[in-house]
Amino acid sequence: MGLTLALNTARASLLATSNQMAVSARNVAGANDPGYSRKIATLVAGSAGGATVTITRAGDPALYARTLTASSDAARGDALLTGLTKLAQTVGDTDDPTAPAARLSAFQAALQAAANQPDNTQLARDAVEAAKALAGSLNAAADTVHAARTEADAGIADSVTRINDLLGRFDTANRAVVRITALGSDATDALDDRDRILTALSQEIGVTAVNRDGGDMALYTDGGVTLFERGPRTVAFSPTSTFAAGTVGGTVTIDGVPVTGAASPMPLTSGRIAGLASLRDGAALTYEAQLDALAGGLIGAFAETDAVAPDFGPRAGLFTAGGSAILPATTATGRTGLAATIAINAAVDPAQGGTVALLRSGGMNGSDYADPAADGDAAYAGRLRGLLTTLTASQPVDPALGLGTASTLPDLAAASAGWLEAQRKDASTSASYQKTLLSRANEALSNTAGVNGDDETALALQLERSYSASAKLIAVVNDLLKTLLDAVR
Repeated sequence: MGLTLALNTARASLLATSNQMAVSARNVAGANDPGYSRKIATLVAGSAGGATVTITRAGDPALYARTLTASSDAARGDALLTGLTKLAQTVGDTDDPTAPAARLSAFQAALQAAANQPDNTQLARDAVEAAKALAGSLNAAADTVHAARTEADAGIADSVTRINDLLGRFDTANRAVVRITALGSDATDALDDRDRILTALSQEIGVTAVNRDGGDMALYTDGGVTLFERGPRTVAFSPTSTFAAGTVGGTVTIDGVPVTGAASPMPLTSGRIAGLASLRDGAALTYEAQLDALAGGLIGAFAETDAVAPDFGPRAGLFTAGGSAILPATTATGRTGLAATIAINAAVDPAQGGTVALLRSGGMNGSDYADPAADGDAAYAGRLRGLLTTLTASQPVDPALGLGTASTLPDLAAASAGWLEAQRKDASTSASYQKTLLSRANEALSNTAGVNGDDETALALQLERSYSASAKLIAVVNDLLKTLLDAVR
């Protein structure tokens, strides 16, 4: 009876050690997989002197949840920074000769030169060309904003597609975990697969995971909207093909509940979608509104007045809204889209058959709108000096633009460029911090749940010695049983 018990114990030990070695081999194979969690084989003593192996995962649920949050925050910061960097590199640097602020300075200098020598046709032509370049830079800046919003909108659509795909895969993985757990089998690999999907999902949308009985898991957005519970929820979005001034982008909805946009009751605060939505509906819109305010200020500053009764009211002078003589409203709504449509009055543009002398005398809207003091005097500089004074006069500014309540047009252009650069710098600082935080969280999680090659090698050697000891015990028992049987014979 004693030899039988010893043999059974040795066999159980051999089997348990073999299972432990298999787990160690799995750990070594997954050492370079960032989504792999170290498996722990725990021996549980049996009633007959044997032992069974229970496999669990190493990890820290609180640290993993913090890693998911850091991943979402980093993705949001990166998406916002990418869009702001494109805007800043294209139109936001005041030293860039193609930027609106630089073009406005060049136009102001050209207008001053023309005022100093009003009879010099070439200087007048240079001033008109500088004005045309200024209008063109505002047009280009508005186009850049529209392109950035279009790209962000397309990015949101791609992200929504990925989220729905990941939720479908998460459903499959979650069902596998629940099924294997119910059977009492090893579900650690299935848990790793589910965590990999969850990590990828956290980059697209801020997500909170809640563990439930039986290995089940529910997912909610960082705003509290249910994303997955017993099954995936539908994430929907209707992309906008083309953005123009005043275009309102579509909202992302989860089961019909909007999670982006001003009307959202539970908006997203992290994830790539949140960053793209913030760029499309926030920073880009504000910057375009600043450009529109600058364009509206230029059109109003260079407007012509009716000098002959009856007075038909002021009309657009050097700068027009798409060639129209009608002055746009001074409200924020009335100026929407002016940066995209501002153009030079054809009456003063030689390329369109106009006369540059009208810059000095006025009358782009007919003789009634000419400066009476000019009276055909080629040396008259009064109107040009008046335009310079108006250009540098303080104008009211919508406080919602974030540029104060009053400013001159040159200062407004410089402040707008500075505002955009400040936004980019803040986004860069935040993105850098979030990436560092994510790196530290991943490092801490790896130290807790990852595989250490040296430790696994030491464990493998220990298990080999245990395996050899069990094998030797079986050999000894075998010899004893043989001796006993020989004696009986």
